[in-house]
Amino acid sequence: MGGKLRNMTSVYISKQDKMLLLYRQGSRVVNDVWIGSAGGHLEANELNDAKACVLREMREELGITENEIQNLRLRYVTMRRTKGEIRQNYYFFAELKEDVEGEFSSNEGISRWFPLTELTSLEMPFTSKYVIEHYLDVGCKTDMIYGGIADGEKVVFIEMPEF
Repeated sequence: MGGKLRNMTSVYISKQDKMLLLYRQGSRVVNDVWIGSAGGHLEANELNDAKACVLREMREELGITENEIQNLRLRYVTMRRTKGEIRQNYYFFAELKEDVEGEFSSNEGISRWFPLTELTSLEMPFTSKYVIEHYLDVGCKTDMIYGGIADGEKVVFIEMPEF
């Protein structure tokens, strides 16, 4: 392991009892699976500001601005070692404001709203699937940020209190 890192963000946007996901197509890293509403790699000027990255990705991929969402919060930070690099993902969750139309298209693939009850049955990247399962079971009921380490079989989450 040579110390190569890949830092990425993802945002999951919900409205009422549905969540907007993207069927990612044509990507070098994540392809032909359902992922967050928008996301991608942190640019050099965003390395210390994952929120700036997720806002940029929302604008670029969906045309959504910060004024059209509410309660944007970092909820999960995961780490996974794969293909000679450590992949660190910053997962944000937000709600689309009620007065914002919910039809979106993305230049990264197919955007679609899913009922929350269907999310765990979708094909997703390894850590994303565990984040969604944990969020629906535990995370949506708290304000905590969770850290998750992938061990090859699962992702182990722990609360990250501020102290």
